[in-house]
Amino acid sequence: MATIQQTVHPDGRVELTDPVALAGSRYANAELAPTRLPERTWTTYNYAALWMGMAHNIPSYLLASGLVALGMNWLQAFLTITLGNLIVLVPLLLNSHAGTKYGIPFPVFARAFYGVRGANFPALLRAFIACGWFGIQTWIGGQAIFVIVGELFGKGWTGASAVGGHPWTMWLSFLFFWALQMVLIFRGIEGLRRFENWAAPLVTIAFVALMVAILVKAGGLGPILSQPSKLGWGADFWTIFAPSLMGMIAFWATLSLNMPDFTRFGKGQRAQVWGQVIGLPTTMSFIALVSIITTSGTVVLYGSAIWDPVELTRRFENPVVVTIGLIMAILATMSCNVAANVVSPSYDFANALPRWLNFRSAGLVTGVIGIVIQPWRLISDPSIYIFVWLSFYGGLLASVAGVLIAGYWLIDRTHLQLADLYTPNGRYWYSAGWNWRGVVATLFGSVLAVGGAYSNPGAGPFPQHGLIPFLKPLYDYSWAVGLAAGFLAYFVLTLTAPTRQSTATHAAPTY
Repeated sequence: MATIQQTVHPDGRVELTDPVALAGSRYANAELAPTRLPERTWTTYNYAALWMGMAHNIPSYLLASGLVALGMNWLQAFLTITLGNLIVLVPLLLNSHAGTKYGIPFPVFARAFYGVRGANFPALLRAFIACGWFGIQTWIGGQAIFVIVGELFGKGWTGASAVGGHPWTMWLSFLFFWALQMVLIFRGIEGLRRFENWAAPLVTIAFVALMVAILVKAGGLGPILSQPSKLGWGADFWTIFAPSLMGMIAFWATLSLNMPDFTRFGKGQRAQVWGQVIGLPTTMSFIALVSIITTSGTVVLYGSAIWDPVELTRRFENPVVVTIGLIMAILATMSCNVAANVVSPSYDFANALPRWLNFRSAGLVTGVIGIVIQPWRLISDPSIYIFVWLSFYGGLLASVAGVLIAGYWLIDRTHLQLADLYTPNGRYWYSAGWNWRGVVATLFGSVLAVGGAYSNPGAGPFPQHGLIPFLKPLYDYSWAVGLAAGFLAYFVLTLTAPTRQSTATHAAPTY
């Protein structure tokens, strides 16, 4: 086919000179095509607000409160979470660059290193994990609705007959919240941006109000901050610290891959970089501190750590306070869930079937899978939430991040040919649409990262000595191992077994 030209603008952003030229491609649709420059309007505030909305949510709260429940004191938990978010910011910004420069979402970006067809491998891996997160968040939002209605109608609602271990009214609340989010998805990406802009500040206020209420009941910060660590600073702490840190990093490992889904709308690199630098570490550290203080306060008040804010809110006697608090919890959950866990898989599923699925219909697929995964089991215990769910998928996605970073920054040196990302027999077609180097590097990194997955007796699904026993020591560092192994494996494979396409990327780009 004839070469499709691309235009490089003075600020470095790139777009197709004639986007209509992709109209006949079976690998493109309206959602996957490069964003036109007039549509790249997101500012620094939009990205900061996006992160406020995504970070100020109940799973973020559970992340910090879970560490307190596992025995850390306030300082240990705060340092673990802050360090984790500073570390994950690095791959997140590295992968965001391509979205802003070329206006492409994550699954299209991945085509450069996995092949036009092969990109479905990392994209669907990311998508199914997002479905799990969508289900978890939806269950939490359903819990909040269940409690609010219970405050209004009493035990007739909360004491309804059980189905599958929960009152049937809990299942109804879950499904209602699920439908509410589907409505938001059908409003599209611009509707999501407007929702984030006003919801994020309200969510912040709600979490601060919960913390203040606990501080008043506990008699101030003194009793809370004086709570000793059950782990100390010796071997017991460091045994928990390493896998906990990997879990904190893995919490945003999903976004470290698919942030191009959002940065493709950025006004420029400066806007997205500053928005994310302002938005992620500060808001995550803030919600961590709020969560840690609040959960530590429950130890003072109730004698044990109440790590679930929905359960904690139920302890207040004033029904108005309970209702307002839980409405804020619902807003927090929607704000994060739709942005972090539906946008990406919607693009990913659409990438797999571009002629059959668009952003909205793929969002519905995400919602259905989110129910099938049975999210109520994933958050039943803090050790399962952090050491099983977060640590395992974090290692898998880290190996994908390693491939993307090595390919984009070292091999291609940030130069991509836009049209070839959507066409067969171009630079990124490799062998029948697949680049085996990216697949092998990902599998290699994943096996090293999670092959040794283990659980303490009775505390998880993995064997005590690891799936592959000699890899067990690596599992405590799953995210770091996956990132490094995927990065090095792809770089070495590309240099030692180059193809015409991969060697061509070293040449000066032509437009």
